[in-house]
Amino acid sequence: MVEIERKFLVTSKAFKEVAFNQNRIKQGYLSSIPERTVRVRVKGNKGFLTIKGISNESGMSRFEWEKEIPVDEAEKLLLLCEKGVIDKTRFEIKTGHHIFEVDEFYGENEGLIMAEIELQSEEESFEKPIWLGEEVTNDNRYYNAYLSKNPFKSW
Repeated sequence: MVEIERKFLVTSKAFKEVAFNQNRIKQGYLSSIPERTVRVRVKGNKGFLTIKGISNESGMSRFEWEKEIPVDEAEKLLLLCEKGVIDKTRFEIKTGHHIFEVDEFYGENEGLIMAEIELQSEEESFEKPIWLGEEVTNDNRYYNAYLSKNPFKSW
């Protein structure tokens, strides 16, 4: 129940040419405090409820619990969320032995494209595609909970 991931900015839209899957995502936060974020997400035709703990010092690891819920319930819960629902398309790209999830944001976060990779350990190596830019793993501004209240367009 520990998520280990690294986040990067994306330098071009070349990733779209090699994506094997994509889904529109809408997500909101019932609680966005860093010690325990509670997220509601509609991804395609599925709903999810996720609880995440605070990140460790490196920003790579934190507790994560997620359960699939009926999509109609997730849509109702989105109406209860804090202001600032995130709207994005997630593209999945296989690179080497890993899958990158690349999010292209819309609305107040339009212009932001960010890639995440989940790892088995913080030291695990991985192949970096040419469109992968600056690492922003330990920059709290790139957490979706932060972006919901402080949109990218306002930076």
